[in-house]
Amino acid sequence: MPVLVEKPMATTMEDACAVARRATQHGGIVWVGLEYRYMPAIAALLAEVRGGAVGRVRMVAVREHRFPFLVKVGNWNRFNRYTGGTLVEKCCHFFDLMNALVGARPLRVFASGGQDVNHLEERYDGTRPDVLDNAFAVLEYPGGVRACLDLCMFAEGSRFEQELSVVGDRGKVEALLPGFMEAARGRRPELVVGSRGEGWPVETREVGPDASVGYEGFHHGSTYLEHLALRRAIVTGERPTVSVEDGLWSVAAGLAAQQSIAEGRGVELSELLAGQCPGGASRV
Repeated sequence: MPVLVEKPMATTMEDACAVARRATQHGGIVWVGLEYRYMPAIAALLAEVRGGAVGRVRMVAVREHRFPFLVKVGNWNRFNRYTGGTLVEKCCHFFDLMNALVGARPLRVFASGGQDVNHLEERYDGTRPDVLDNAFAVLEYPGGVRACLDLCMFAEGSRFEQELSVVGDRGKVEALLPGFMEAARGRRPELVVGSRGEGWPVETREVGPDASVGYEGFHHGSTYLEHLALRRAIVTGERPTVSVEDGLWSVAAGLAAQQSIAEGRGVELSELLAGQCPGGASRV
């Protein structure tokens, strides 16, 4: 029986590894609901990068400046013990995109963040919420590739809620959303000593909603589009586009970032996997 697992796939490394092992035993389709890949502007950005528009990817940047967490049933999203932390429950989407754009798994994470504005006066059963409302996280990948997350959840006055850019040795692509949902691409010319880059060509195009989407919602129809992709995989027997391994590494990056903030140091992903998954990374 096909299985669709909501994001985050788990809130601890031990549970994420357990889900991965069970999925292997399951033998059928197990798909993780990281639907940001299916937002039209982000899907366009992914296609440009995979098509070689930037050359070799060297840097990825994700900026989300948005409103605070919404009220949820039982206020579960106010507490790390239920969510794994903001950088797991919410930002696993972005870490998954970074991994997909780089085409590799992160080696280490350095992060800084805090709870400085949101939910400070709230109390639930006498307990104050403890989730982060802002953070920076830097992920290092093999070959010196880096990715950075800039998160602020008390920044409603932003023109673009989310901005993604990918820079390679031959150019840059970016997606800005919502609003115009632009996908922009710039190619580097042949470098000239002393050149300041005047006249570098940049193409910008508006990426509209998918014609098959009747109601876009907050995520621009991406949930529906991901379900269509899941259905196609079920019918054709294709491998999941968003696998359990993808889900596990998105959780691992978030947990490493949370740990980095809590302990004030960089966290190796191998350390996190070996310390919390029986058998270490080799088992997943």
